[in-house]
Amino acid sequence: MATTTATITLSSSDLTGDSLSLSTTTNLNKAGTLTGLDQTTGVSRMIIAAASTTKIIADADDYASGPAKNHKVYVKMLSTVATEYVTLSVDSQEVGRLYGGDFAFIPFSNSDGTHDVKVTTPSGQTNTSIEYIVIHQA
Repeated sequence: MATTTATITLSSSDLTGDSLSLSTTTNLNKAGTLTGLDQTTGVSRMIIAAASTTKIIADADDYASGPAKNHKVYVKMLSTVATEYVTLSVDSQEVGRLYGGDFAFIPFSNSDGTHDVKVTTPSGQTNTSIEYIVIHQA
């Protein structure tokens, strides 16, 4: 059984009137169990050479479908240029933009086998690098 732990920490000395320090940790488990997720794509890097290009980073056809399945997707925009970004979407629904250095860690629901996770580069932006991994259950 695999044990994978995800941790996120948010801190700031000037975002609110008081210092902000939040941290949470969770084990990544199969749906409805305490058994760890044990499948992964491995960490991948992709360079999207052309502008206005959409790439699938989690193809729904590749993962078990149904409501009793649990999948997670991590994606990071590797650029350090503040104005560069990729748009993260599930099917045609935009989730948000990842600017240089930003990352997202999201649940991936493949309830009916059709919900691909995608990144899209804007017009005028070329050679965009991202890093991603899908952690999932069979």
